[in-house]
Amino acid sequence: MDETNSLIEQRKAKLDALRSRGIDPFKNKFVPSENCAEARAHYAEGREVALAGRISAHRDMGKSQFIDIKDQSGRLQVYAQKQALGDEQFEIFKHLDLGDFIGVRGTMFTTKTGEISIKLASFVILTKALRPPPAKWHGLEDTEIRYRQRYLDLLANDEVKKVFLQRSAIVAEIRSFLHSRGFAEVETPMMQAIPGGAAAQPFVTHHKALGCDFYLRVALELYLKRLLVGGMDRVFEIGRNFRNEGLSRKHNPEFTMLEAYQAYGDYETMMELLQSMICHVAEKVLGTLVIKHHDADGAVIKTIDLTPPWRRVKYKDIVRQRAGEDWFDLTAQQRRERALGLGAEIGGHYEDFETTQAVFEKLIEPTLIDPTFVTHVPKELIPLAKLSPDDPATVEVFECCINGQEIAPAYTEQNDPIAQRERLEHQAGGEQQKLDEDFLVALEHGMPPAGGMGMGIDRLCMMLIGQESIRDVILFPQLKPKIE
Repeated sequence: MDETNSLIEQRKAKLDALRSRGIDPFKNKFVPSENCAEARAHYAEGREVALAGRISAHRDMGKSQFIDIKDQSGRLQVYAQKQALGDEQFEIFKHLDLGDFIGVRGTMFTTKTGEISIKLASFVILTKALRPPPAKWHGLEDTEIRYRQRYLDLLANDEVKKVFLQRSAIVAEIRSFLHSRGFAEVETPMMQAIPGGAAAQPFVTHHKALGCDFYLRVALELYLKRLLVGGMDRVFEIGRNFRNEGLSRKHNPEFTMLEAYQAYGDYETMMELLQSMICHVAEKVLGTLVIKHHDADGAVIKTIDLTPPWRRVKYKDIVRQRAGEDWFDLTAQQRRERALGLGAEIGGHYEDFETTQAVFEKLIEPTLIDPTFVTHVPKELIPLAKLSPDDPATVEVFECCINGQEIAPAYTEQNDPIAQRERLEHQAGGEQQKLDEDFLVALEHGMPPAGGMGMGIDRLCMMLIGQESIRDVILFPQLKPKIE
């Protein structure tokens, strides 16, 4: 029998022993008076408290015992004396294990070493842990276990728990900011008959009762625009999108997006909204606009300055800076050859605009660490945006890049139903089944001019919290099922 199974058997034996004494080690309820951090913050000698938490340390001193209990807010030491508890209760206390949940009542005091503690008057076992905690609380290093069994990662690594509490705070502040700007939060279908709003490979599912296939949405856009048609002038949604594509440091098959639409605005309206929102969130959650990323040893490896105003640069100008001033004067074949020479990966089927985009994505975007609005992108890339009046080959769009990756694109939304149909038909390559006719009919009823913006919540969290992989800001990232 291996060590883990032996420990499990020992804990099961203790469980049986507790039950033989008439003790139920899986209680329904316990009401703490406060959490550990609050007890520590409001310390007063002799003050009575009731706390609950998981046992994270246990020290046997003979006729006295010390344990640490830990809840989401922090840790507090508990001091148990045989004289105070009595023989039977003290014997039960001695047999508690690391990882057990316990409720304690007692009075606060400070030990000779200056440690704020609770002098135990009574306790109740709330949950008996049948498996030992990971690595005796010293943290998990196995990446596979960390992602597959995130609960162990949270147990072992306080910094990981902090990341996800910060993520929660980030999303809460985004909602608060948008509500303060008069936006209404809505929910739109995740299962759609036609996946629209982005050129991405969808997941397919089947509805038995209706007898037809549906697709998990790849974007929120087309349903939110229907709401603009319906007279809801400012709407947003925070929800999951699903794309049946590759995994990488920046990509997970299911990811969280914010999309927001504002009637009577344009891409510059959304530029102000996005800049103000991210600065608001950074100041509220982190208390600073200067974000520092650290390596495993705590050394600063990257600094991102969010102080406004953020840089603005046209797509063509930034491409020229990297690929040559004559880039857009070259032939398509010359551009392809130069791109390959610069180190961009160019597929054999790439159209000319895709060659330029490959240069931008592979050679330019990773260098944009401080916030940069890259504006006026080629019209072929964004079929749902309006053409730029001063350059009809481009659309009124920005891509906001921070931390070397796109955080948020935004458009002056196309509201001409005829022009929209033509561009969607071109994108669909003549396949009528790919056209969302209901959306096009909605546009024919009239959609006000509007600005629209989408922001990847996961990538925003990576940037703000200083995580280099999207898996480190998603509680349960997608993994290949484990085969036993």
